[in-house]
Amino acid sequence: MPRIALVTYDPRPEPSKDADLPVLAAALREAGADAQTVFWDDGDVDWAGYDLVLIRSTWDYSWRAAEFVAWAERCAKVTRLANPAEVVRWNTDKRYLGELAEAGVPVVPTRYLAPGDPAGLPDDQEYVVKPTSGAGARYAARYTPGQHDSAVRQLERMHAEGLTAMVQPYMRGIDAAGERALQFFGGRLLHASRKRAVLAPGTAFDAAKVAHPGLEPWTPTEAEHAVAERALAAVPDAPELLYARVDLVDGEDGQPRVMELELVEPNLFLFLHPGSLRPVVEAVLAAAGR
Repeated sequence: MPRIALVTYDPRPEPSKDADLPVLAAALREAGADAQTVFWDDGDVDWAGYDLVLIRSTWDYSWRAAEFVAWAERCAKVTRLANPAEVVRWNTDKRYLGELAEAGVPVVPTRYLAPGDPAGLPDDQEYVVKPTSGAGARYAARYTPGQHDSAVRQLERMHAEGLTAMVQPYMRGIDAAGERALQFFGGRLLHASRKRAVLAPGTAFDAAKVAHPGLEPWTPTEAEHAVAERALAAVPDAPELLYARVDLVDGEDGQPRVMELELVEPNLFLFLHPGSLRPVVEAVLAAAGR
């Protein structure tokens, strides 16, 4: 019987927002695995006692990125971690978008502003400011050129907390076509979803946001699938990925561009795609049996 750790975070005092976690745990147990839900930062867990440690919903990692990466590296030394620690390290910092661009992958144009860098914000277009380590639109906001002072205050706040900022043009295609998420599991396209724009005009960067507004199933186009495959092929020195999610938006030319590459803890949206549960379970069991 394979022992599998499904790794999440402790959301106390709030209930967990991972609706898929209990469903996946139950399905794995029904399939004959000893599947347990554990917190990544629980110091009493013996990670070596598991055949597979599967990162699922560690949705507080962006607040504690260095600590989380250190945990992943320790864990990978004693058991199989999915995805591998070197992938986790690379993907927790969104400066990877620059590497994808250098590899010829179409991505959302991005500049990076580290603490101490001058603001240099756009004065001719709407733009987005967000951290290189973030999730759920935390510390993300959308600005017009006339909101320069508000954007500078956000940068000052982020830099004071030691965060590097990303500045991107606001991709207007998202207002019409939404953001598409192509989910891969076990090396194959599992399913796809689409959501509406997350960042509304005038919403403060530190305000709570709905991470997946208007989420619905989506059938990806050939162009979307091709861009997603190119992005995954460009992950440097990556061993086989058990799971991946590629988030796409349309550029000014109407062609898909990578907004984000989720290789750490992507929401699988199994509640939206119940037929995907079985192939996920099969892939997880296969990974645990290696």
